[in-house]
Amino acid sequence: MWRRLQQLSSATRLLWLILELHRLAGGSLCLSRPGSGAVMAEHLSQSELDYPFKLLEYFNGFRVSKVIFSACELGVFDLLLTSAEPLSAPHVARELSTSVDGIERLLDALVGIEILEVETKDGTAVYSSTDVASLYLARGSAKSLHDMIVYQSQTIYPLWNNMVDAVREGKNQNEKTFGLPSADIFKAIYRSEEEMLKFMGLMNSSWVLDGHDIVTAFNLSGFQTIVDLGGCTGALAREMASAYPSSSVTVFDLPQVVETAQRHFSQEDDTIVFQTGDFFDGEVPAADLYVLARIIHDWPEEKCVTLLKKIYDTCKPGGGVLLVEAMLFENRRGPVMAQIFSLNMLVQAEGRERPPSEYTRLLKASGFLNVQVCRTGKSYDAILATR
Repeated sequence: MWRRLQQLSSATRLLWLILELHRLAGGSLCLSRPGSGAVMAEHLSQSELDYPFKLLEYFNGFRVSKVIFSACELGVFDLLLTSAEPLSAPHVARELSTSVDGIERLLDALVGIEILEVETKDGTAVYSSTDVASLYLARGSAKSLHDMIVYQSQTIYPLWNNMVDAVREGKNQNEKTFGLPSADIFKAIYRSEEEMLKFMGLMNSSWVLDGHDIVTAFNLSGFQTIVDLGGCTGALAREMASAYPSSSVTVFDLPQVVETAQRHFSQEDDTIVFQTGDFFDGEVPAADLYVLARIIHDWPEEKCVTLLKKIYDTCKPGGGVLLVEAMLFENRRGPVMAQIFSLNMLVQAEGRERPPSEYTRLLKASGFLNVQVCRTGKSYDAILATR
């Protein structure tokens, strides 16, 4: 796999790395050609048996993640984006209040993984961002994944430190990691306003990156009223409203989420509507199409069926539900990041990632008959079911 990556442009390699990190927070990137099996699942070659280059790359993957996490949290990419010229390590250290030695090592590591560029001027190394780093890693960009990366660093990373216990116990590690009951996953996710904002920033980044591909995976123009259940900041709903301007689109979420979304993520030209409620404990608004984006994977099967049956009973005749998830292959051979993200559901939530056949079974058990599956080739896939 690494030889294949080395044949790609630096921008493509960086985007692959960003999407791999993205998958650990909330998604599943298929890194293989259709039907070929996951790239990272390929058999070890004889040369790998002679010297384990690939394994060493895997072992050090967490260090690469930490290089990017640290640079984002320190503001390296924001500084370089706003600079009119490349900057030296002492200049960056002065602006970001770091040690010169420490920031120089970090900048060099970022050059090594081809996120930054370096050149020598008058005997001094000066650093600048690549185009892809400026687009995806700096906060000032419209496509910034900064919030996603901060959430991975400060929330997902500590949880994964307890992965051994999660595998042994078969349950999430919110109590051990954050001192919160494992039975209430969103009490942990929303444990403070700061944590809520970080999580919502993660979700917002996800749909800024992948939303258009999701809402256009199927032709949804026939659905006049669309409700995004658990729609968080409204980012996916905005993509839906943009793609289908004749449809009315509503975000339905918990009161505290709606309040935070309207305070921090609203847009002046919004055409979407927010409505408060709890889709487990209360009624859901009537609609032609319900969207469950990264919802089903949070929960065990019985809760999934309960929610889907409620949607089926409320759904208008001819209506349906759109599931947005990272789908596993039926043969259990990938995509590798979907498999890894299923582990994330173990360590953080109560659910799992599933292959299309399992989603189809859940939908049919809830009353839906016509089920269509679309693999987008991006981070998330779509399943449309109608009654």
